[in-house]
Amino acid sequence: MTGSRPTGTALSRDLKIAYGLPAFALAVVGIPIYVHLPKFYTDVVGLNISWVGAILMSVRVLDAFTDPLMGVISDHFRSPMGRRRPFILWGSLCLAAAMFLLFVPPAGAVGSSHLWFGVTIVALFFCWTVVTVPYEALGPALTPDYTERTALFALRDGLLIAGTLVAAASPAIIEALQSDPGANAAQRQKFFWIALAYTPLLIGTCLWCVHRIREPQQTKQEAPVPALRDLKGVLRNRPFRILLFSYTIAAIGSNLPATLILFYVQYVLQSELANLFLLLYFAAGIVMLPAWIRLARQMGKKNAWLLSMAVNTCAFSGVFFLGAGDEWQYATLVVLSGMGFGATLALPSAIQADVIDYDEFLTGSRQEGWYIGIWSVVKKLTAALGVGIGLTVLGMAGYLPGEDQPPAVIQALKVLYALVPSLCNVAAFCVALAYPISQQAHQRIQTGIALRSRGEAVPDPLS
Repeated sequence: MTGSRPTGTALSRDLKIAYGLPAFALAVVGIPIYVHLPKFYTDVVGLNISWVGAILMSVRVLDAFTDPLMGVISDHFRSPMGRRRPFILWGSLCLAAAMFLLFVPPAGAVGSSHLWFGVTIVALFFCWTVVTVPYEALGPALTPDYTERTALFALRDGLLIAGTLVAAASPAIIEALQSDPGANAAQRQKFFWIALAYTPLLIGTCLWCVHRIREPQQTKQEAPVPALRDLKGVLRNRPFRILLFSYTIAAIGSNLPATLILFYVQYVLQSELANLFLLLYFAAGIVMLPAWIRLARQMGKKNAWLLSMAVNTCAFSGVFFLGAGDEWQYATLVVLSGMGFGATLALPSAIQADVIDYDEFLTGSRQEGWYIGIWSVVKKLTAALGVGIGLTVLGMAGYLPGEDQPPAVIQALKVLYALVPSLCNVAAFCVALAYPISQQAHQRIQTGIALRSRGEAVPDPLS
């Protein structure tokens, strides 16, 4: 498998697309897993809702160990294919198999279905780690340019949103072709067709990425460093601590709506248009991404990120005040909120690449795997908290599968779905104000890296 990388800092569009395409396919592990599968396994397969929430939370806690470990392994791995690409290639085969088995559970006793769900979800998230940590760690090394990175990660995350949009639309499209979409057999058939479509797509996009992208060569062979010493160096990186803390707070809030949207739309709005609302949200995010890229070039990544959080939060906070029949009001707020969504996803990724450069200035080595591993832990743990807290609280409030809900459940849905995420975003915004790396500071960091590589003493660019 061979590929190429431009000698300059600019990447051609076809290489950007080759890098971004796996994100399109990997999005199937987002919406179906966190939005559709919990309801499928509770209402169709018959699993207990609190148990499903506990399993999803537990498997993400396990990722707290496997993600950084995968980052360290890929940082120090050496092969003719590079540090990251072997894991993307072989891991995608295992991930596709685990996804198919999870989406197509055998019909049987509820007890055996509990075991099937537990084993396959653990396998899926383990394989997800093997693929996504090296894949995301590959991106920051492809170009050192401040603005080029914004374009690269905006394209990757734009494809991720597009993949999420397709994943969100797939159930509705399949249901439209079914004679009795509400039947249990039709629900099982729906997930079978989704699995059948996404298995070759996932393998094919990862294979094309591995084929087209050549990893940048390491400038020097670094002596092995104990993993804990690596971790101490990562945690000394103040810009990363600020970025991670802000992102964590925001992600805790954003994962609650992702888990609860089907429940909120059905039981609070009393509407059957959940899939349409998801399409509107993600479509607004994709449409607005080019505008956010231009804004980031004009005002800097940090300011554009702050603005996108403000747009997203101000619109979504109004959802708390809606009730039965407020479909048009909800659709309007969803579109307005979605206009900021794409940037809240893409800009932190571009900012993180600059943070990794600052780590190289401090340590003299490239440790993308450590940073992506920790970042991935946060994404997964916050997603687990969204599922675990959301479903557990609903169960405690008296959730009744497929029936009209008591007032306590309706109130819990409104608080968890709208109020808590908005408050989390406000707190994340306040933390992000302290982030220090501007385009000028990044230029000083790059200059410092070059001078230190020649043995010259250089003051800290951020002091």
